Amino acid sequence: MEYQILNTSTCLLVLLVFIPTGLGICPSSCTCSGNDRNVDCSGRNLTVLPQGLQDNLTYLNLSFNQFVDLDHQLTRFTNLRTLDISNNWLKNVPAHLPKSLWELYATNNNIKVLQKLDTAYQWNLRVLDVSRNMVERAVLINNTLSSLKFLNLSSNKLWTVPTNMPYNIETVDLSNNFLSQILPGTLVRLQHLTSLYLHNNKFSYIPDKAFDQLLQLQVVTLYNNPWACGDKQTIPYLLQWVQGTAARVLGAPCAHQAGLWASAAPASAAPDRAPSAVPAEPTTTTKTHKQLQVKAVTPSVTRSHTFVLPGTERPLLRQPGGLGAQEAAATHTVHTQEPTQGNSTGSPTTPMTLSITSGMPTNYSKMPQSTTTTFRREEGTGSVPSTRVPSRASTWGLSVLPALVLHTVALLID
Repeated sequence: MEYQILNTSTCLLVLLVFIPTGLGICPSSCTCSGNDRNVDCSGRNLTVLPQGLQDNLTYLNLSFNQFVDLDHQLTRFTNLRTLDISNNWLKNVPAHLPKSLWELYATNNNIKVLQKLDTAYQWNLRVLDVSRNMVERAVLINNTLSSLKFLNLSSNKLWTVPTNMPYNIETVDLSNNFLSQILPGTLVRLQHLTSLYLHNNKFSYIPDKAFDQLLQLQVVTLYNNPWACGDKQTIPYLLQWVQGTAARVLGAPCAHQAGLWASAAPASAAPDRAPSAVPAEPTTTTKTHKQLQVKAVTPSVTRSHTFVLPGTERPLLRQPGGLGAQEAAATHTVHTQEPTQGNSTGSPTTPMTLSITSGMPTNYSKMPQSTTTTFRREEGTGSVPSTRVPSRASTWGLSVLPALVLHTVALLID
């Protein structure tokens, strides 16, 4: 009898030890959802993986911890789709990551080199973000990253644009590096590339034909680079490409040198294409500014007008000096371009842009809560009494009333 009780106790002890790991009970230092398959262990000062993680995880967030090395520790998660190891102390991308990954975020670590084995045979990887590290060299194997669409290597220490980028890549962010050269053939096969960010680098020129095969390009950023505008042998290619491309170019080089642009303009270039001197940030979506483009069958010569309409989100203040700062912050400004008589050459259509801008006044706390109370306060505190001018209808009524009274009395007397 005692032997059976001892056997039963031993079995129960074994079950209590091993069942939590097998069932994947959520670790106490993490939060879990989706049957414990989505695990968030961010911001817990972890240095080792928490116990209790089940093998069939699909989402794992280990960001904002103190991991130094995660090599060979994540291989067992063969169903993992998204891995976030940002904001740690990692010196390299963890070795032997599961091949099931779709998204890998390793921003703000101490990674110095992106080795070819770090991303080799990641057939399913679609997003690779290694920005804000100290990467000086990135080695990729294009035929083993066939699904990669987004590559972010911004804010590193790269000197040369990485070669062997995957052919199906659509977005490449190389901004805020020390890039100064593009090796021949680097961008030749990137025919699906739509967005290329090269701003805040050390480019002085772009080699001839470097951009010629980027047929699907929609946005390219070139601002904050030390372009050699005085070098008439290297800079003309880039200027001609900017004028001939259908992509949106933010920060065209040598924008303030009109003579240089005129000399570099090809014969088929559109005469009304002008470089952008102050570009907008490509990676920031402004919520308070929307642009709507509509077509109008008019000549290309335009003139612009500005109409100021009162905003509906905040009460409109009456100020003696015209539109004040408070009113301007709560208005919608509509810019349109209307056709004028003149040059009839150029594009058969002219865009009309409506820019709707709304903002919060800086001294909103002092603004009244209703327009009605504002008007009443102004009428009640005026120093000069208001004089009421009778209208034409009321004057006519006063002159007809005595005649009607006299006519009625005369009828009563008769």
